[in-house]
Amino acid sequence: MIKKILVANRGEIAIRVMRACREMDIASVAVYSEADHAALFAQYADEAYCIGPPPAPASYLNIQKVMDAAKKCGADAIHPGYGFLAENPKFARACEEEGIKFIGPSSRVLELMGDKVTARREMVKAGVPVVPGTDECVAGFDQARDIADEIGYPVIIKPSGGGGGIGMTIVANEGELAKALESTQAIAATTFGLCDVYIEKYLSNPRHIEFQLLGDSKGNAIHLGERECSIQRRHQKLIEESPSVAVTQAMRARMGKLAAKAAKWVGYEGAGTMEFLFSDGRFYFLEVNARVQVEHPVTEMVTGVDIVKEQIRIASGLPLSIKQEEVRMNGSAIECRINAEDPLNDFIPTPGRIKGYHAPGGAGIRVDSGVYTSYTIPPFYDPMISKLIVWGRDRSEAIARMRRALYEYMIVGIKNNIPFHQAVMENPRFIKGELGTHFIDTETTLIEDMKKNMAREKPLEDKLPRPFEEKKRIAAMAAVAAFTQMRGPVQPKQ
Repeated sequence: MIKKILVANRGEIAIRVMRACREMDIASVAVYSEADHAALFAQYADEAYCIGPPPAPASYLNIQKVMDAAKKCGADAIHPGYGFLAENPKFARACEEEGIKFIGPSSRVLELMGDKVTARREMVKAGVPVVPGTDECVAGFDQARDIADEIGYPVIIKPSGGGGGIGMTIVANEGELAKALESTQAIAATTFGLCDVYIEKYLSNPRHIEFQLLGDSKGNAIHLGERECSIQRRHQKLIEESPSVAVTQAMRARMGKLAAKAAKWVGYEGAGTMEFLFSDGRFYFLEVNARVQVEHPVTEMVTGVDIVKEQIRIASGLPLSIKQEEVRMNGSAIECRINAEDPLNDFIPTPGRIKGYHAPGGAGIRVDSGVYTSYTIPPFYDPMISKLIVWGRDRSEAIARMRRALYEYMIVGIKNNIPFHQAVMENPRFIKGELGTHFIDTETTLIEDMKKNMAREKPLEDKLPRPFEEKKRIAAMAAVAAFTQMRGPVQPKQ
């Protein structure tokens, strides 16, 4: 069994992994940048090492610095979380070469799934339906024009080595094709170091449905049901839920079985997600996210399976602790990503100092966070504050519980997107489950609903009376100081 895990990430996901380690009696190690010296995750770990200044390329994305820290502390495994190095085959290979277990798929599988064109080909071999498009990278304009003519406009051009919606360009007609092809290739080269692109049929307003997968080294692969991730902004997810109102039990069984079969086909080990677009009653393969997902808690809430613990078990060479026939989906769960951003100003990031912080609680509430009162959110990274997850016996109760949790959630000092989430939870189309990836763009009343809610609410400073707020600030600072002193020799160090 693994004895010590270095977590090559920051924020809430670092703490999430460390919590699993603590429950499994595994030592945890944090690596942090100079900008994160006061971050909670660096205090929570059993050991912590500074690996450089911000931004990420000088620290969190520096493979050599992360590996040096792992060797220095004697870690026998590295958990990459999500983002940063999580899907980097070079990092996985560096771990393999040093004899340190990478908690995730092999470098071979990461390379296979990281190239979207290659992944499409493998899914076709495995019998998974794919969106009509190219089976190879597009060489030039003539080929792109022929492909677009064959599958019909609109089409979408995507970087072969990309992800997260970066560089994707929608093309409505042939007149837009040349410029779109050139710009996508340029973004792909700059962002991913590879100018290769491919073309797919553009589905105008599909649902984004993903299946949670687990595969072990014994040849077992299962799915834990689906998540609906259609509420997106610029291809970035904001709200996720499980199960999806659009997926019937028969569809879940069929698509889940197909996804698990494909995981076996490529020799997948660890936790991962197979993502689909769902349109007009049909599923189409989108991509594989070869890591734990931001939204994994909603699946944990409805299945009771601890996905991070399963990752660690798999990396230790153990079989899955659950069989497919034992998986049960109970109730409904929703996750809202709480970000430091201004929803009334095009969601622009709003880093800064949190003057007051009170997380919601009560039945069916989970908050995955890495912040506290007086903590300063740095401007160098993703502006996520926390993930707010609720569970209900059905979707209606989950929505009602999320409304209550959002009402209780108080973050003073920085703008955040809680008003946006409140507006969505009250939106008639969302309540009916009428979702699509362009939900935010088409629901033009959301901005006005946010303004009305904000005008109706008392200022947060009034909700948190000043004496109480000051007591909370002092108590939080004292708690962090006491926690640090209590841990003594395992404080963060250079």
